[in-house]
Amino acid sequence: MMRWLEIFRIAFDALIRNKMRSLLTMLGIIIGVGAVIAMIAVGQGASFSVESQIASLGQNVLMIFPGATSRGGVSGGAGSVTTLTIEDAEAIVEQCPSVLYMSPMLRAPSQIVAGNLNWSSSVQGGSVDYFAIRDWKLESGEFFSDADIKATAKVCVLGKTVADNLFQGADPIGQMVRIRNVPFKVVGTMKPKGQNVSGQDQDDIVVAPYTTVQKRLLGINFIWGIMISAVSKDKIFQAQDEVTNLLRVRHRLQMWDDNDFTIRNQTDIAETATATSKIMTILLGSIASVSLIVGGIGIMNIMLVSVTERTREIGVRMSIGARRRDILSQFLMEAIVLSLLGGFIGILLGVGGSSLISKFAGWPTFVSGSSVVLAVFFSMAVGVFFGFYPARKAASLNPIDALRYE
Repeated sequence: MMRWLEIFRIAFDALIRNKMRSLLTMLGIIIGVGAVIAMIAVGQGASFSVESQIASLGQNVLMIFPGATSRGGVSGGAGSVTTLTIEDAEAIVEQCPSVLYMSPMLRAPSQIVAGNLNWSSSVQGGSVDYFAIRDWKLESGEFFSDADIKATAKVCVLGKTVADNLFQGADPIGQMVRIRNVPFKVVGTMKPKGQNVSGQDQDDIVVAPYTTVQKRLLGINFIWGIMISAVSKDKIFQAQDEVTNLLRVRHRLQMWDDNDFTIRNQTDIAETATATSKIMTILLGSIASVSLIVGGIGIMNIMLVSVTERTREIGVRMSIGARRRDILSQFLMEAIVLSLLGGFIGILLGVGGSSLISKFAGWPTFVSGSSVVLAVFFSMAVGVFFGFYPARKAASLNPIDALRYE
């Protein structure tokens, strides 16, 4: 232990004697480590942002849509047939043990009018479970009830964007709005969720009982989709299998028949979205890592110069008993100290740079402990890798030739 402490002291003293050169040598490592941490922070921030937006869609969500028609070889697209019914939705929540909540889905784009103000939005028809599935909390008032659904009551709950644009700071609870010339009473407002993965404003919405949307606004007797929530994250795929099997039986599909419905899994959406963010993180980190390699080459260059300048010193040390491995250890330690000091300063630069990026560019950033540890390990590895050749060259000098060197 004492031997290594002595080697460290000698290496540190040698670096202190040439402060400016040591600082300039570290600069490549400082910039490289700082860039790696900042770029990984940007990538991880984007990934966490995507994950939080997906989480805002709801808890363990599966969405079921009708199938597609095909005439003359031309497909009408998903939802172009009406294969889903209220009975299907009720059977799912009753007969699928992995399903916790269920809500029929209906959508009616409409102009919402309140007094002399109006706002174009989307009216979503759902059950009382809609808010639990979407994990949507109340801002004020209350949600509609099962009794409202049975009575096709003309009540609604407003998203934050709609409430702000129609009532402009006034309390909307108990006020009347007109949707397609049908009067609705506002019974509640929802807390804001922000944008979803595709950049759409989730708060630009009005939620009403699905029976009211179905009969009073759309005049139809079918539903456009079913939204369900699995009992847990681990049960999502099991719930998907249960729903698939149940609907195939209810729709009397044979073994060779394709499904006349489509199930979208929130997990699949999340994996697809986060995969893009992970690729971006790796790409940004890889580009920034080039700076570390350049910094390592700078260390090798300066260490080679140092070996040349200190040839007589090496000869003197060898002549008084220093072994080749002692010389090797000293110069290798100098390279490691340079890279580690540069690494620690680079960490501070990277953390500060991430904060500035978040503050001025408005990008979400996240500095993880793993990225800091990786940066320290990388900087030490650079010191060992690029410092070994100069150290080996110093250790391989002939003592007599070294003493004669001018």
